Amino acid sequence: MLFLYNTATRHKDEFKPQNEHQVTMYCCGPTVYNYAHIGNLRTYIFEDLLSRTIRLRYPLKHVMNVTDVGHLVSDADDGEDKMEVATAREGKSAWDIAKFYETKFWQDYDALHCTRPTIISRATQHIPEMIALVKTLEEKGYTYRTSDGIYYDTSKFARYDALVGHARISGLQGGARVEMSDEKRNPTDFALWKFSPKDKKRQMEWDSPWGVGFPGWHIECSAMAMKYLGHTLDIHCGGIDHVTIHHTNEIAQSEAATGEKYVNYWVHGEFLILRSGKMSKSGGTFVTLDVLKEKGYEPLAYRYLCLGAHYRTQLEFSYESMDSAAKSLKNLRALCVQAQQAAQGQAQETEKSRAWKQKFVAAMEDDLNAPKALAVTWEAVRSAELTPAEKLDFLQFADTILALDLFAKSEPAAQQLPAEVTALLEERARARAAKDWKKSDELRDAIAQAGYLVKDTPQGQQTEKK
Repeated sequence: MLFLYNTATRHKDEFKPQNEHQVTMYCCGPTVYNYAHIGNLRTYIFEDLLSRTIRLRYPLKHVMNVTDVGHLVSDADDGEDKMEVATAREGKSAWDIAKFYETKFWQDYDALHCTRPTIISRATQHIPEMIALVKTLEEKGYTYRTSDGIYYDTSKFARYDALVGHARISGLQGGARVEMSDEKRNPTDFALWKFSPKDKKRQMEWDSPWGVGFPGWHIECSAMAMKYLGHTLDIHCGGIDHVTIHHTNEIAQSEAATGEKYVNYWVHGEFLILRSGKMSKSGGTFVTLDVLKEKGYEPLAYRYLCLGAHYRTQLEFSYESMDSAAKSLKNLRALCVQAQQAAQGQAQETEKSRAWKQKFVAAMEDDLNAPKALAVTWEAVRSAELTPAEKLDFLQFADTILALDLFAKSEPAAQQLPAEVTALLEERARARAAKDWKKSDELRDAIAQAGYLVKDTPQGQQTEKK
């Protein structure tokens, strides 16, 4: 049985899908105005663990949105759209910005061995659905018009505090969330449709029954989730920062429109933090996966780091912890490869290997206890009671969830590189030892022309094919 901590009930609940033939799950995806940082990526790793664990028992329909319009820089429903801000920053069109950063996001997502969603839903491709949902809310009396948009009146939805509790909503009403606009009826009211500024033309704007404009961020997720998954979703995931505003607003607008429960299980992942606080793009304190790669870490070392902490606990990031994760992954792989070689690549399922699989699954089905599942993996690979063939059977299964490429050899053989590149690397190593930095740079360029990137790490030069 799968148990998940449900933010709505505030305890672990047994997961009971509406339909055992297809579980429905919606995950809040990236806003593609900048690079995803590793804090964002931690959320997608936990969601991947969830999707892989669900698939042990059920078929899964997984939808993830891509927010390529409508995400304002302020929770107060003012300020510019993040996509418009990015165009000014980079001198490109909003459409080019969205395409570039979405492509980079999926590259990072794939590098971390996250399973692609069943459906990728881009906001700009679902404007009619959003307009229709706003019209429904308008017809039911939940909206009002201000000078800058169509707003949702949260005082008309009795269950507005359902996800976070009355005390936290009372705090927001007291002004903790936003400054009270002269035109807002309640501090927690939010924009469903924003009007384009009269003094300038936006790159992303659409006609609507209320005038030219663009959708609010919250309406996007409700419209797309319900289009593909129906009025009631089994699971909705996201970061813990979405609970108080974004997901609370999704519930309000969705349930007001349909009269049905929107989500049965709300599952949220905690922050990755720096010693100075939460990782943040707006604050300029963020690390990307490319930064880790430039420092010599492979992406799966970061995945290993994330697996070492429960998704509902904050994880403090440091390069010391990355060093430890990289070393642990290397050592685990060495033991896995050793078992594979001893078994001559022939796995054997037995009662004993099945028992270890059951221990592993029990950990994952206990609210995605990845640290415990990882510990079970270490115990199994070191166990004297399992034959190499039994270990191989267990490890092949465990890696379908962990997705750490457990049978990869940590050190690629030198002969895999062309002789020309190997010679250039050796010459460059000598140049660096002699502190001939000009020569070193020239050789780096020559290696690049040969089709390889070289990175300098504490362990020496590392190469990868371009």
